[in-house]
Amino acid sequence: MEQRSEAVNRHVAPAPVGSDRGVLPAMLIDAALVLLGFAIAYGLRYMVRWPAPFASLITEVATENFVSIGAFLPIAGLLTALLLVQFAMRGLYRLPRTAGFIDHMSIIIGSTTVGIAILIVVVFLYRPFFYSRLVFGFAWITIVLAMALWRALLIGWRRWRWLRGHDCQRILVVGGSGLARSVMEGIVAQPDLGRSLVGYLDDHEHAPARPTGHFRHLGPVHDLEACLTEGLVHQVIIALPFWEHYRLPELVAVCRAAQVDFRLVPDLYELSFERVDVSSIGGVPLIGLKRVSLRGFNLVFKRLLDITLVVMATPCVLLLAAVIALVVRLDSPGPVIFRQIRIGRGGRPFTMYKFRTMVQDAEARRGELADRNEADGPLFKMRQDPRVTRVGAFLRRYSLDEWPQLWNILVGDMSWVGPRPPTPDEVARYEPWHRRRLEVTPGLTGLWQVLGRSDTSFDEMVRLDIYYAESWSVGLDLRIILQTVPAVLAGRGAW
Repeated sequence: MEQRSEAVNRHVAPAPVGSDRGVLPAMLIDAALVLLGFAIAYGLRYMVRWPAPFASLITEVATENFVSIGAFLPIAGLLTALLLVQFAMRGLYRLPRTAGFIDHMSIIIGSTTVGIAILIVVVFLYRPFFYSRLVFGFAWITIVLAMALWRALLIGWRRWRWLRGHDCQRILVVGGSGLARSVMEGIVAQPDLGRSLVGYLDDHEHAPARPTGHFRHLGPVHDLEACLTEGLVHQVIIALPFWEHYRLPELVAVCRAAQVDFRLVPDLYELSFERVDVSSIGGVPLIGLKRVSLRGFNLVFKRLLDITLVVMATPCVLLLAAVIALVVRLDSPGPVIFRQIRIGRGGRPFTMYKFRTMVQDAEARRGELADRNEADGPLFKMRQDPRVTRVGAFLRRYSLDEWPQLWNILVGDMSWVGPRPPTPDEVARYEPWHRRRLEVTPGLTGLWQVLGRSDTSFDEMVRLDIYYAESWSVGLDLRIILQTVPAVLAGRGAW
């Protein structure tokens, strides 16, 4: 732990000012701003000589109707108290440190409006002709402007300091999966929000304080108590995958014992709450995963769309396919078309067709290349695969080898858009949550093709597939097809 402590201390900023500290000074400053705003409003009403055309609207005050500022002091004091109560009730002093200008101003404007409305009712019920109504109108404007200027300066000053590493909230992430990585990437990508990443704890990496990209691995998860004992952490974010949720009670107990703030990142079968249905019974929340939208009439409509697009594309594809077939035949010995068993919707196997891009004995040689696999999960991918032919490399780069799959689309084994069709070996290595991608027909292209092709990790590919299945629409299909064209022409992520 001494080695970890030194490594952490070299990469962490000083302790931040907590969000619950400084509430009283903030209230005193707001009170002063309210009084200043009211004083400016009084001056605008009684002391400023307005030019035309405002002079006709704001008439000069006759001497006998002049009200000294001393007569307004009780009203100003009452308004200050009303507004401070409103600010506190609406949570102005409970806003997180990262709250933006709009968050502050929505509370300030609403509270000031309600406070001045209450004051007008009280004052004019008590002394209806004593005070000018314009004073209260001016007061609303000047108070809001004064507090807006102060909030803008305060937020800007805070973020200026955070960008330079001062007063940052030091955060430790528990977990090293894709979920935890997303959290850490968000922290590192937004230094102006006042968060500093101490590192992360994960059982799958045991080298202490070893750099992993932007992130430092500080040890296994059971080192959490030791990390918190050192006093280097202000907040713990627990981002464990769903199969490790049994550890949550123990980790929460450790955080509470150390009196360190903690947050839990929801991970329901590697999905976000955007794809979760929430209902309740007697106030008890019930959470369920959304059903796949590709059912019933949607499935029929998607099938009609697939057939229509195949019929429209066939005349253009046939000539190109004939040229490709000839080039493949001349380039290397073996059949022009490569056939392979893939798994379709509902786990049903089918034969997928592609132009051959590898040597004849490619499948037999795969075993000897297993230790050179560059893909994660159950996939097998190599950037410089020695089995790929010269023509095959070109066809793969621009996805021309996949045109025979139009036949698979025509007979209903595949669709234009959908998950990548897996092999039986890949499916055999699926985790339970991966199998949700088998609930829809596999596709020639998909979100994985548009957003990264071979550069997309397997877990991220599955998340994209499930998102597509739950969010399907005709517009989404057409957008993906149109976005596939520049992705293929650029040849990015294809290997």
